[in-house]
Amino acid sequence: MLIKINHIAKMEGHTGFMASVLSGDVASAKLEVQEGIRLIEGVLIGRNFKDMPIVAQRICGICPVVHNLTAIKSIENALGIQPSEESEKLREVMELGQIIHSHALHLFFLSLADFLDIDNDIKLVQEYPEETKKAIRLREYGMEIVKVIGGRVVHPLTNEPGGFKKAPDAEALKKLVADSPRVLNDALALGEFFRGIKLPDFSRETEYVSLYQNNHYAIYDGDIISNRGLHIPVSAFESNFLELQKQHEVVKRVEHNGKSYLIGAIARVNLNRDKLKPRAFEYLSKLNWKFPNYNPFDNILAQMVEVIHAIEESQLLIKQLLQSDLNQVITKEYEIKAGAGCAAVEAPRGTLYYHVDIDLKGYIKNVNIITPTAQSLSNLEDDVVEYIPHIMNLSDKERERKLRAFIRAYDPCISCAVH
Repeated sequence: MLIKINHIAKMEGHTGFMASVLSGDVASAKLEVQEGIRLIEGVLIGRNFKDMPIVAQRICGICPVVHNLTAIKSIENALGIQPSEESEKLREVMELGQIIHSHALHLFFLSLADFLDIDNDIKLVQEYPEETKKAIRLREYGMEIVKVIGGRVVHPLTNEPGGFKKAPDAEALKKLVADSPRVLNDALALGEFFRGIKLPDFSRETEYVSLYQNNHYAIYDGDIISNRGLHIPVSAFESNFLELQKQHEVVKRVEHNGKSYLIGAIARVNLNRDKLKPRAFEYLSKLNWKFPNYNPFDNILAQMVEVIHAIEESQLLIKQLLQSDLNQVITKEYEIKAGAGCAAVEAPRGTLYYHVDIDLKGYIKNVNIITPTAQSLSNLEDDVVEYIPHIMNLSDKERERKLRAFIRAYDPCISCAVH
Protein backbone atom coordinates (compact mmCIF):
# COMPACT_ATOMS: atom_id res chain seq x y z
CA MET A 1 0.00 0.00 0.00
CA LEU A 2 1.32 3.42 -0.95
CA ILE A 3 0.35 6.54 1.00
CA LYS A 4 1.12 9.69 -0.96
CA ILE A 5 0.41 13.37 -0.29
CA ASN A 6 1.42 15.53 -3.22
CA HIS A 7 1.58 18.81 -1.32
CA ILE A 8 1.35 19.79 2.34
CA ALA A 9 0.02 23.33 2.68
CA LYS A 10 0.22 25.77 5.60
CA MET A 11 3.93 25.38 6.30
CA GLU A 12 7.02 27.29 5.24
CA GLY A 13 8.18 25.90 1.88
CA HIS A 14 6.98 23.16 -0.44
CA THR A 15 6.95 19.48 0.38
CA GLY A 16 4.97 16.30 -0.07
CA PHE A 17 4.93 12.97 1.71
CA MET A 18 5.16 9.31 0.72
CA ALA A 19 5.01 6.12 2.79
CA SER A 20 5.01 2.45 1.88
CA VAL A 21 3.09 -0.07 3.97
CA LEU A 22 3.67 -3.81 3.42
CA SER A 23 1.44 -6.36 5.16
CA GLY A 24 0.56 -3.81 7.84
CA ASP A 25 4.18 -2.80 8.50
CA VAL A 26 5.48 0.62 7.48
CA ALA A 27 8.46 -0.05 5.25
CA SER A 28 9.35 3.60 4.69
CA ALA A 29 8.14 7.13 5.33
CA LYS A 30 9.69 10.13 3.65
CA LEU A 31 9.05 13.85 3.41
CA GLU A 32 9.52 14.76 -0.26
CA VAL A 33 11.11 18.21 -0.45
CA GLN A 34 9.87 20.01 -3.55
CA GLU A 35 12.36 22.89 -3.59
CA GLY A 36 15.76 23.21 -5.18
CA ILE A 37 18.92 23.69 -3.16
CA ARG A 38 19.82 27.39 -2.79
CA LEU A 39 23.59 27.16 -2.07
CA ILE A 40 23.72 30.16 0.29
CA GLU A 41 26.92 28.85 1.86
CA GLY A 42 28.60 28.89 -1.57
CA VAL A 43 27.27 32.37 -2.28
CA LEU A 44 28.97 33.66 0.87
CA ILE A 45 32.44 32.31 0.09
CA GLY A 46 34.73 35.09 -1.14
CA ARG A 47 32.52 37.86 0.22
CA ASN A 48 33.44 40.27 3.00
CA PHE A 49 32.36 39.03 6.43
CA LYS A 50 30.04 42.04 6.83
CA ASP A 51 27.90 40.68 4.00
CA MET A 52 27.27 37.40 5.79
CA PRO A 53 24.49 38.46 8.22
CA ILE A 54 22.76 40.44 5.45
CA VAL A 55 22.82 37.56 2.95
CA ALA A 56 22.23 34.73 5.41
CA GLN A 57 19.07 36.28 6.87
CA ARG A 58 17.52 35.96 3.38
CA ILE A 59 17.41 32.20 3.96
CA CYS A 60 14.03 32.67 5.63
CA GLY A 61 11.33 35.34 5.65
CA ILE A 62 9.70 34.01 8.84
CA CYS A 63 12.82 33.69 11.00
CA PRO A 64 15.45 36.05 9.51
CA VAL A 65 16.43 37.39 12.93
CA VAL A 66 17.97 34.14 14.13
CA HIS A 67 20.02 33.75 10.93
CA ASN A 68 21.21 37.34 11.34
CA LEU A 69 22.12 36.82 15.00
CA THR A 70 23.86 33.47 14.56
CA ALA A 71 25.90 34.75 11.61
CA ILE A 72 26.98 37.79 13.63
CA LYS A 73 27.91 35.72 16.67
CA SER A 74 30.02 33.32 14.60
CA ILE A 75 31.85 36.29 13.01
CA GLU A 76 32.47 37.85 16.43
CA ASN A 77 33.88 34.57 17.71
CA ALA A 78 36.14 34.29 14.64
CA LEU A 79 37.48 37.85 15.02
CA GLY A 80 37.61 37.90 18.82
CA ILE A 81 35.02 40.71 19.12
CA GLN A 82 33.25 41.06 22.45
CA PRO A 83 29.97 43.00 22.13
CA SER A 84 28.65 44.96 25.09
CA GLU A 85 26.28 43.42 27.61
CA GLU A 86 23.61 45.83 26.38
CA SER A 87 24.08 44.60 22.80
CA GLU A 88 23.62 40.99 23.82
CA LYS A 89 20.49 41.78 25.83
CA LEU A 90 19.06 43.71 22.90
CA ARG A 91 19.76 40.82 20.56
CA GLU A 92 18.07 38.39 22.91
CA VAL A 93 14.99 40.63 22.97
CA MET A 94 15.01 40.56 19.14
CA GLU A 95 15.06 36.77 19.17
CA LEU A 96 12.27 36.63 21.76
CA GLY A 97 10.21 38.86 19.46
CA GLN A 98 10.98 36.46 16.61
CA ILE A 99 9.76 33.53 18.69
CA ILE A 100 6.54 35.32 19.70
CA HIS A 101 5.44 36.12 16.17
CA SER A 102 6.60 32.83 14.60
CA HIS A 103 4.95 30.68 17.28
CA ALA A 104 1.74 32.72 17.15
CA LEU A 105 1.59 32.21 13.38
CA HIS A 106 2.10 28.47 13.64
CA LEU A 107 -0.09 27.92 16.69
CA PHE A 108 -3.22 29.60 15.40
CA PHE A 109 -3.06 30.00 11.65
CA LEU A 110 -1.12 26.90 10.55
CA SER A 111 -1.91 24.12 13.06
CA LEU A 112 -5.12 24.92 14.96
CA ALA A 113 -7.61 23.98 12.23
CA ASP A 114 -6.10 20.47 12.12
CA PHE A 115 -7.41 19.71 15.60
CA LEU A 116 -10.83 21.36 15.32
CA ASP A 117 -11.97 19.43 12.23
CA ILE A 118 -12.01 22.67 10.25
CA ASP A 119 -10.70 22.44 6.70
CA ASN A 120 -11.18 26.09 5.78
CA ASP A 121 -9.25 28.89 7.48
CA ILE A 122 -11.97 31.43 6.71
CA LYS A 123 -14.34 29.25 8.70
CA LEU A 124 -11.77 29.10 11.51
CA VAL A 125 -11.65 32.90 11.72
CA GLN A 126 -15.45 33.12 11.57
CA GLU A 127 -15.96 30.57 14.35
CA TYR A 128 -13.23 31.97 16.63
CA PRO A 129 -13.10 35.74 16.00
CA GLU A 130 -11.86 36.73 19.46
CA GLU A 131 -9.10 34.12 19.48
CA THR A 132 -8.12 35.27 15.97
CA LYS A 133 -7.76 38.85 17.20
CA LYS A 134 -5.61 37.71 20.14
CA ALA A 135 -3.33 35.69 17.84
CA ILE A 136 -2.95 38.65 15.49
CA ARG A 137 -2.12 40.97 18.40
CA LEU A 138 0.54 38.53 19.62
CA ARG A 139 2.12 38.42 16.17
CA GLU A 140 2.02 42.19 15.85
CA TYR A 141 3.70 42.60 19.23
CA GLY A 142 6.51 40.20 18.32
CA MET A 143 7.02 41.94 15.00
CA GLU A 144 7.01 45.36 16.66
CA ILE A 145 9.85 44.23 18.95
CA VAL A 146 11.91 43.28 15.91
CA LYS A 147 11.04 46.52 14.11
CA VAL A 148 11.91 48.77 17.07
CA ILE A 149 15.31 47.12 17.54
CA GLY A 150 16.20 46.02 14.02
CA GLY A 151 14.71 48.86 11.97
CA ARG A 152 12.17 46.69 10.14
CA VAL A 153 10.25 43.45 10.66
CA VAL A 154 11.81 41.32 7.92
CA HIS A 155 15.58 41.33 7.42
CA PRO A 156 16.67 43.76 10.18
CA LEU A 157 19.07 46.59 9.30
CA THR A 158 20.73 47.82 12.49
CA ASN A 159 22.38 44.68 13.88
CA GLU A 160 26.00 44.04 12.87
CA PRO A 161 29.23 42.42 14.17
CA GLY A 162 30.28 44.30 17.29
CA GLY A 163 26.86 45.69 18.19
CA PHE A 164 24.34 47.94 16.43
CA LYS A 165 24.57 50.75 13.90
CA LYS A 166 22.15 52.77 16.02
CA ALA A 167 20.45 52.44 19.39
CA PRO A 168 16.70 51.84 19.50
CA ASP A 169 14.44 54.72 20.45
CA ALA A 170 13.89 54.72 24.23
CA GLU A 171 10.29 55.88 23.88
CA ALA A 172 9.53 53.01 21.52
CA LEU A 173 11.03 50.58 24.05
CA LYS A 174 8.92 52.13 26.81
CA LYS A 175 5.81 51.59 24.70
CA LEU A 176 6.72 47.89 24.31
CA VAL A 177 6.90 47.62 28.10
CA ALA A 178 3.60 49.47 28.49
CA ASP A 179 1.90 47.16 25.97
CA SER A 180 3.30 43.93 27.43
CA PRO A 181 0.69 43.37 30.21
CA ARG A 182 -2.13 43.51 27.67
CA VAL A 183 -0.25 41.21 25.31
CA LEU A 184 0.53 38.81 28.17
CA ASN A 185 -3.18 38.66 29.02
CA ASP A 186 -3.92 37.82 25.38
CA ALA A 187 -1.32 35.05 25.48
CA LEU A 188 -2.68 33.60 28.73
CA ALA A 189 -6.24 33.66 27.38
CA LEU A 190 -5.15 32.02 24.14
CA GLY A 191 -3.21 29.48 26.20
CA GLU A 192 -6.39 28.50 28.05
CA PHE A 193 -8.11 28.10 24.70
CA PHE A 194 -5.37 25.77 23.45
CA ARG A 195 -5.38 23.85 26.73
CA GLY A 196 -8.98 22.85 26.00
CA ILE A 197 -8.09 21.27 22.65
CA LYS A 198 -7.58 17.52 22.67
CA LEU A 199 -4.39 16.59 20.84
CA PRO A 200 -3.69 13.03 19.65
CA ASP A 201 -2.09 10.73 22.20
CA PHE A 202 1.11 9.46 20.58
CA SER A 203 4.56 8.94 22.04
CA ARG A 204 7.94 7.71 20.81
CA GLU A 205 11.11 8.07 22.84
CA THR A 206 13.80 10.19 21.25
CA GLU A 207 16.78 12.36 22.15
CA TYR A 208 15.99 16.01 22.84
CA VAL A 209 18.73 18.57 22.14
CA SER A 210 18.83 22.30 22.94
CA LEU A 211 20.97 25.11 24.30
CA TYR A 212 21.40 25.29 28.07
CA GLN A 213 22.40 27.89 30.65
CA ASN A 214 22.57 27.41 34.42
CA ASN A 215 20.18 30.16 35.48
CA HIS A 216 18.43 31.19 32.28
CA TYR A 217 16.02 29.73 29.72
CA ALA A 218 18.59 29.51 26.95
CA ILE A 219 17.64 31.26 23.72
CA TYR A 220 20.56 33.46 22.67
CA ASP A 221 23.53 31.59 24.16
CA GLY A 222 24.63 28.50 26.07
CA ASP A 223 26.10 25.01 25.84
CA ILE A 224 24.47 22.13 23.96
CA ILE A 225 22.76 19.48 26.08
CA SER A 226 20.43 16.53 25.62
CA ASN A 227 18.23 14.34 27.77
CA ARG A 228 20.73 11.51 27.22
CA GLY A 229 23.65 13.09 29.00
CA LEU A 230 25.20 15.22 26.26
CA HIS A 231 26.75 18.48 27.52
CA ILE A 232 29.23 20.15 25.19
CA PRO A 233 30.24 23.69 24.19
CA VAL A 234 28.87 24.93 20.88
CA SER A 235 32.40 24.73 19.45
CA ALA A 236 32.18 20.92 19.73
CA PHE A 237 28.93 20.62 17.74
CA GLU A 238 30.49 19.50 14.46
CA SER A 239 32.64 16.87 16.15
CA ASN A 240 29.62 15.37 17.94
CA PHE A 241 26.91 15.62 15.28
CA LEU A 242 27.19 14.13 11.80
CA GLU A 243 25.89 16.09 8.83
CA LEU A 244 25.28 13.81 5.85
CA GLN A 245 23.82 14.06 2.37
CA LYS A 246 21.76 11.14 1.10
CA GLN A 247 21.53 10.29 -2.59
CA HIS A 248 18.93 12.29 -4.55
CA GLU A 249 18.19 14.59 -1.59
CA VAL A 250 18.69 18.36 -1.50
CA VAL A 251 18.46 18.51 2.31
CA LYS A 252 21.42 17.45 4.44
CA ARG A 253 20.44 15.25 7.39
CA VAL A 254 22.02 15.45 10.84
CA GLU A 255 22.50 12.55 13.25
CA HIS A 256 23.81 12.15 16.78
CA ASN A 257 25.41 8.80 17.58
CA GLY A 258 23.94 7.44 14.37
CA LYS A 259 20.35 8.26 15.32
CA SER A 260 17.77 10.96 14.77
CA TYR A 261 16.97 13.52 17.45
CA LEU A 262 14.52 16.36 18.03
CA ILE A 263 14.95 20.08 18.72
CA GLY A 264 12.55 23.03 19.02
CA ALA A 265 9.97 24.12 21.57
CA ILE A 266 9.13 20.62 22.84
CA ALA A 267 12.84 19.88 23.37
CA ARG A 268 13.54 23.20 25.10
CA VAL A 269 10.58 22.86 27.45
CA ASN A 270 11.58 19.30 28.34
CA LEU A 271 15.18 20.28 29.05
CA ASN A 272 14.86 23.80 30.49
CA ARG A 273 11.35 24.03 31.97
CA ASP A 274 12.64 24.87 35.47
CA LYS A 275 13.99 28.16 34.07
CA LEU A 276 10.73 29.41 32.61
CA LYS A 277 9.34 32.73 33.82
CA PRO A 278 6.57 32.46 36.46
CA ARG A 279 3.45 32.78 34.30
CA ALA A 280 4.87 30.42 31.67
CA PHE A 281 5.81 27.86 34.33
CA GLU A 282 2.35 28.19 35.87
CA TYR A 283 0.74 27.55 32.50
CA LEU A 284 2.99 24.54 31.87
CA SER A 285 1.98 23.11 35.26
CA LYS A 286 -1.69 23.30 34.22
CA LEU A 287 -0.95 21.04 31.24
CA ASN A 288 -0.22 18.17 33.68
CA TRP A 289 2.49 16.72 31.46
CA LYS A 290 4.52 13.77 32.61
CA PHE A 291 8.19 14.38 31.85
CA PRO A 292 9.90 13.54 29.67
CA ASN A 293 7.05 14.25 27.27
CA TYR A 294 7.66 12.43 23.98
CA ASN A 295 4.43 13.41 22.20
CA PRO A 296 5.38 15.52 19.13
CA PHE A 297 1.84 16.89 18.93
CA ASP A 298 2.54 18.65 22.24
CA ASN A 299 5.11 20.77 20.40
CA ILE A 300 2.14 23.05 19.76
CA LEU A 301 1.45 23.54 23.48
CA ALA A 302 5.18 23.91 24.13
CA GLN A 303 5.15 26.81 21.67
CA MET A 304 2.31 28.36 23.68
CA VAL A 305 4.43 28.02 26.84
CA GLU A 306 7.31 29.78 25.08
CA VAL A 307 5.12 32.64 23.83
CA ILE A 308 4.12 33.41 27.42
CA HIS A 309 7.74 33.09 28.57
CA ALA A 310 9.05 35.29 25.74
CA ILE A 311 6.63 38.09 26.62
CA GLU A 312 7.68 37.96 30.29
CA GLU A 313 11.38 37.72 29.50
CA SER A 314 11.42 40.46 26.88
CA GLN A 315 9.59 42.81 29.25
CA LEU A 316 12.23 42.19 31.93
CA LEU A 317 15.17 42.66 29.56
CA ILE A 318 13.75 45.85 28.04
CA LYS A 319 13.27 47.32 31.52
CA GLN A 320 16.93 46.53 32.29
CA LEU A 321 18.03 48.14 29.03
CA LEU A 322 16.05 51.29 29.78
CA GLN A 323 17.96 51.62 33.05
CA SER A 324 21.31 51.44 31.26
CA ASP A 325 23.07 53.55 28.64
CA LEU A 326 21.56 52.47 25.31
CA ASN A 327 24.45 54.07 23.45
CA GLN A 328 26.60 51.20 24.73
CA VAL A 329 25.11 49.08 21.93
CA ILE A 330 26.80 51.21 19.24
CA THR A 331 29.57 49.26 17.51
CA LYS A 332 33.12 50.15 18.53
CA GLU A 333 36.22 49.72 16.38
CA TYR A 334 37.72 46.24 16.17
CA GLU A 335 40.61 44.54 14.41
CA ILE A 336 40.08 42.46 11.28
CA LYS A 337 42.15 39.28 11.38
CA ALA A 338 42.05 35.66 10.28
CA GLY A 339 40.04 33.31 12.43
CA ALA A 340 37.40 30.61 12.73
CA GLY A 341 34.24 30.93 14.78
CA CYS A 342 31.02 29.09 15.46
CA ALA A 343 27.79 30.03 17.19
CA ALA A 344 24.31 28.73 17.97
CA VAL A 345 21.03 30.48 18.73
CA GLU A 346 17.61 28.95 19.38
CA ALA A 347 15.35 29.57 16.39
CA PRO A 348 11.60 29.06 16.85
CA ARG A 349 12.06 25.60 15.32
CA GLY A 350 15.22 24.67 17.23
CA THR A 351 18.94 25.23 17.48
CA LEU A 352 20.55 26.98 14.50
CA TYR A 353 24.30 26.44 14.08
CA TYR A 354 26.85 28.48 12.06
CA HIS A 355 30.57 28.01 11.45
CA VAL A 356 32.68 30.53 9.52
CA ASP A 357 36.36 30.79 8.49
CA ILE A 358 37.66 34.29 7.72
CA ASP A 359 41.00 35.23 6.12
CA LEU A 360 43.42 38.03 7.02
CA LYS A 361 41.61 40.59 4.87
CA GLY A 362 38.16 39.78 6.24
CA TYR A 363 36.94 37.60 3.39
CA ILE A 364 35.00 34.40 4.01
CA LYS A 365 36.84 31.17 3.20
CA ASN A 366 34.25 28.68 4.38
CA VAL A 367 30.74 28.61 5.88
CA ASN A 368 28.67 25.79 7.32
CA ILE A 369 25.03 26.39 8.27
CA ILE A 370 23.05 23.64 10.00
CA THR A 371 19.38 24.54 10.24
CA PRO A 372 16.75 23.22 12.69
CA THR A 373 14.58 21.45 10.12
CA ALA A 374 17.61 19.66 8.66
CA GLN A 375 18.23 18.32 12.16
CA SER A 376 14.62 17.31 12.91
CA LEU A 377 13.64 15.87 9.53
CA SER A 378 14.83 12.31 10.21
CA ASN A 379 13.16 12.31 13.63
CA LEU A 380 9.89 13.38 12.00
CA GLU A 381 10.09 10.48 9.56
CA ASP A 382 10.96 8.02 12.35
CA ASP A 383 7.93 9.26 14.28
CA VAL A 384 5.65 8.88 11.26
CA VAL A 385 6.74 5.26 10.79
CA GLU A 386 5.39 4.49 14.26
CA TYR A 387 2.36 6.77 13.91
CA ILE A 388 0.90 5.33 10.69
CA PRO A 389 -0.19 1.99 12.27
CA HIS A 390 -2.36 4.03 14.69
CA ILE A 391 -4.36 5.48 11.77
CA MET A 392 -4.43 2.57 9.29
CA ASN A 393 -8.10 1.79 9.98
CA LEU A 394 -9.19 5.28 8.89
CA SER A 395 -10.45 6.23 5.45
CA ASP A 396 -7.86 7.45 2.95
CA LYS A 397 -9.07 11.04 3.31
CA GLU A 398 -9.05 10.97 7.11
CA ARG A 399 -5.64 9.25 7.22
CA GLU A 400 -4.21 11.94 4.96
CA ARG A 401 -5.69 14.65 7.18
CA LYS A 402 -4.09 13.09 10.27
CA LEU A 403 -0.70 12.89 8.56
CA ARG A 404 -0.86 16.51 7.46
CA ALA A 405 -1.64 17.50 11.05
CA PHE A 406 1.27 15.40 12.35
CA ILE A 407 3.78 16.94 9.95
CA ARG A 408 2.55 20.48 10.58
CA ALA A 409 2.83 19.98 14.35
CA TYR A 410 6.59 19.78 13.83
CA ASP A 411 6.47 23.28 12.29
CA PRO A 412 9.08 22.46 9.61
CA CYS A 413 10.75 25.20 7.57
CA ILE A 414 11.70 23.79 4.18
CA SER A 415 13.20 27.09 2.99
CA CYS A 416 15.78 26.87 5.77
CA ALA A 417 16.39 23.18 5.15
CA VAL A 418 17.36 23.75 1.50
CA HIS A 419 19.53 26.77 2.25
